[in-house]
Amino acid sequence: MTPLVATYRLQLRQGVDFDRATELLPHIAELGVSHLYLSPIFTAEGGSTHGYDVANPAEIDPVLGGRAGYERLAAAARSQRLGIVLDLVPNHTVLSPENPWLHDALVHGAASPYARYFDVDWTAGLILPILPEPIDEMIRGGAFEIDRDAMRLHWDGGWLPLAPESAGAHGIADTLERQHWQLRHWERERKRLTHRRFFNVTTLIGMRIEKREVFDAMMALPLQLVRDGLADGLRIDHVDGLADPKQYLQRLRSAVGPDVPVWIEKILTGEEELRDWPVTGTTGYEANDRITRLLMDGTGLDLLDSIWRGATGARGDYAAACREAREQILSHELSAELGEMTRRVGAALAGQGMAVAEDDLRATLRALLVAFPRYRSYIDDEGATAEDEALLAQTVAEAGARLDDTRLLDAVHRLLLSPAGPAGEAVLRRFQQVTGAVVAKAQEDTAFYRHTRCLAEAEVGSEPDAPPLSPGEFEAWCNDRLQHWSGALALGSSHDTKRAEDARARLIALTHRPECAAILWQDAEALDAPHPPDTSTRWYVLQSALALWEPDRDDLEERLAAHLEKALREAKEVTQWHDPDEAAEARAGDSARALLADWRTHAPDALRELVRVGESLSLTQLALRCMIPGVPDIYQGTETGLFALTDPDNRAPLDPAAPVNIFGARKRELLRELLSLRRQHREVFAHGACRLEQDGDALRLIREQGDDAVVLRFARDGSILPEALAMRRTADARHNG
Repeated sequence: MTPLVATYRLQLRQGVDFDRATELLPHIAELGVSHLYLSPIFTAEGGSTHGYDVANPAEIDPVLGGRAGYERLAAAARSQRLGIVLDLVPNHTVLSPENPWLHDALVHGAASPYARYFDVDWTAGLILPILPEPIDEMIRGGAFEIDRDAMRLHWDGGWLPLAPESAGAHGIADTLERQHWQLRHWERERKRLTHRRFFNVTTLIGMRIEKREVFDAMMALPLQLVRDGLADGLRIDHVDGLADPKQYLQRLRSAVGPDVPVWIEKILTGEEELRDWPVTGTTGYEANDRITRLLMDGTGLDLLDSIWRGATGARGDYAAACREAREQILSHELSAELGEMTRRVGAALAGQGMAVAEDDLRATLRALLVAFPRYRSYIDDEGATAEDEALLAQTVAEAGARLDDTRLLDAVHRLLLSPAGPAGEAVLRRFQQVTGAVVAKAQEDTAFYRHTRCLAEAEVGSEPDAPPLSPGEFEAWCNDRLQHWSGALALGSSHDTKRAEDARARLIALTHRPECAAILWQDAEALDAPHPPDTSTRWYVLQSALALWEPDRDDLEERLAAHLEKALREAKEVTQWHDPDEAAEARAGDSARALLADWRTHAPDALRELVRVGESLSLTQLALRCMIPGVPDIYQGTETGLFALTDPDNRAPLDPAAPVNIFGARKRELLRELLSLRRQHREVFAHGACRLEQDGDALRLIREQGDDAVVLRFARDGSILPEALAMRRTADARHNG
């Protein structure tokens, strides 16, 4: 098996298939990484741009080149001494008749052998809120057509298979009555759903992979690829969505053996520690968080906070923004999930002889979900751990402070800790799956776009109010990571990060040069605009423009306007996805174009300074990622600098032939040197303890194992590294410090 040095994340699709990936291998291998880390290779919904909408987990996507194309890529990778890491999606598949298992369940309902694969209440039928208009209006308008030969129902933009019982139906209404599914207008998805979905994405249906037969079916192909030597590691998507993550991971580890690396996408909140699961570690969002917080300047952050509040009139704190966002999410995007939880808990309590009013129960569960502080708890058949008991007690105490009567809350608390019978187990399972959706939608996809003093903090795996780290705190975290998760990945960018690492470094630079932020704000305020957006939006525009600023690119205006549309809709304050205010979005886009046009005409000295400091910080954070315990993960394109915003901006295909500027060349060379060091000093990087020492105005990070040591000298604002790419020469094989 290829020894781990570093992984390289390559996004497939959008013009990158297995043949194109094979063409990219020399560029990737030349960097010095050891593993090619691929986005999902399994058959996805037609037109998928990312592959997480898997339609058939038992097939390698023909769109990418199928099994034969994958085997050619794997052989080419081996010739370049590269292993392959596969990305698995066990939580969900696509809710579409393209999904062969679901197709059978749509036709036969609960009688289908695949019906139990999906997290669906088949007694009520599968509710599908996918119609563009109310169903009665579509029937009256003749929008539906029946293909009796193919046994399909068609409408503009979609189709579904018909049950065998449809053969004798008379007309559309009678046909619809005979199905195992129920069509609804898309706006009704807030009312009720009968399937578990991925967050609020109705078109992704939850899988019951806790059932052995479903595990075997979904894992058969990837496990075969591992056994055949065609895959060397696995990355598990959204492990917190599973009913029982520990059980799944134990089964997976048993199947692949002890030596295959398994990384899980797991967001650790605050000081939360990864559970003792049989995995190599997480995909590394917590590493990115700790490096960002080490490099931020606390005094400058306070000054930036004052500038932000003075400029925008912002009041309150991030915790308040989160509570408000959670309340809103539970009333809208996740209203169906709250309703389902209410029904499940009501049924469980009724089984215990306790009758409750639905409104009271809904209010109690809302308070509980608003108060829950992290992605989830992990209560299983063995009961609650002391950590889970403390977590629930904390949550109940906070929720109780917002309720007039806590007797119902106490009953729910007891039910979660001791879920007797199938009804109680159903409550616990769904509660533990829903809490993560609430956090993700309310915080990452809402509050991150509202509490915007410094967007470097608004990142997956981070919290916008987390304080900067002292060198001592960072050293302690490194050594704890070395002891427990020395093989975990350390990422700086991913397909899900809100900003690519080099864009984020520019935002960290704001804490080192808050006076530059003030100057840029004053200049932006002076721009003549007939209908400017509100000041909060303009503050967001300013930071986003700084993050993606590359004056030689001619697509900045289009990319920034597209990003702002998404950001404003996610914030849900002036516009929303389901009811967009196009005028407000246009004002934001106009403001962005005016700002970029002004910078293109005469780039201010403050902008140049922030770019300079940001480049230094980019190099420093790369060096730290390669120095700390763990395995550095390189996202496509970041080797020469990537100033992308959130998806889809950060998922553009890799183009090694694109021009590389001075900064990009320096970053690529630094990466090569760092990965060369990791190869030369494997024992140091695998087992060497970490020390962080003050060295004048700089710091020294020392990794040492026996007599062998590697040293990185850097400043927290990155200022030493540009002159001292000597860093790679002072990283001596011997150090007696």
